[in-house]
Amino acid sequence: MASSSLFAVARRLISLGRRGGLLPVPPYRAVASSSRSNSAEEGTPPARPPTLGSTLWPLGNPCTLLVPEIDLWAAQPRNCLRDVDLRRIVKEMRTRLRHRQALEVSEWMNIKGHVKFLPKDHAVHLDLIGHIHGVGAAETYFNNLSDKDKTVKPYGALLNCYTREHLVDKALAHFQKMKELGFVFIALPYNNLMSLYTNIGQHELVPLVIAEMKRNGSVPDNFSYNICINAYGTRANFFGLENTLEEMESVVASHYIKGDLRENAYSTLQKAEAKMDKKDSGACSHLISLHGHLGDKSEVKRLWALQMLNCKRHLNTDYTNMLAVLVKFDEIAEAEDLLKEWESSKNAFNFKFPNILLKGYC
Repeated sequence: MASSSLFAVARRLISLGRRGGLLPVPPYRAVASSSRSNSAEEGTPPARPPTLGSTLWPLGNPCTLLVPEIDLWAAQPRNCLRDVDLRRIVKEMRTRLRHRQALEVSEWMNIKGHVKFLPKDHAVHLDLIGHIHGVGAAETYFNNLSDKDKTVKPYGALLNCYTREHLVDKALAHFQKMKELGFVFIALPYNNLMSLYTNIGQHELVPLVIAEMKRNGSVPDNFSYNICINAYGTRANFFGLENTLEEMESVVASHYIKGDLRENAYSTLQKAEAKMDKKDSGACSHLISLHGHLGDKSEVKRLWALQMLNCKRHLNTDYTNMLAVLVKFDEIAEAEDLLKEWESSKNAFNFKFPNILLKGYC
């Protein structure tokens, strides 16, 4: 009993000695150990080298400078700086509200020439300057841009700076300039103005902005409707609130159409029409457009006849909308008749009409 326990202790000591490198490992054990190690290494994928993003994300302290880390990472022979990765890092840092570090990376990639700045890059850079150094510095950056870089995106970024700082006069003047240049064709600039009026407590002006947006042919997005609903709710304007919610049903229908859920789209459009004010020209035009996307000629013509009957005044946007749908259906003869009808309406001339028909001829 004593001898067996002594043997056990001896084996334990020998094993510990070998593990610690104090005693040699027998040849057959070394081969077995080596083969097990190799098989384990073969079964485990090699560790992936750190990316630039994974190197920078942990450095969240705003006081931490990122340029030395980028230079260090780029100095490694196996690492390659790609413009798509640098843009993604700037975008992610803006999302995480790390504006100072995002600006540092943006400045570095511009100065070093790793990324040739496009108007969208200038817009991001301008917005970051506004966050960190204020509107004055953002204006200086904008004014120093070349004419070819002063496109809709940098203009929109400067408008966002004005609205963020509640600079009403500058925002309105800049918005007007954008309209003159033809840069106000999506919901975003209008959303900026509506957010501005909301933040300064002038909720009564929000519906006027969304009405202008629709008159000018821009389609409100979900954010537009959310701002408008909040404005009506703040003022306890329940009539306006209900109308907006009803209008949003047609937005839901458009998503069904995009998802090719035709039955859902038809059902939603029927509900929207049932609640629609028959004298609302804009709502009727929107339904015509949606039925046009569904390819339903009979519904389009029925709604157009309803619009002509109930709406006292027919705007250019009503005619252009219907003309575009007829061209989409390849109903060229009917489109020509509608063009003649528009000419006799005494509405102001608009180049969109002949252009739409010209596309149909092509």
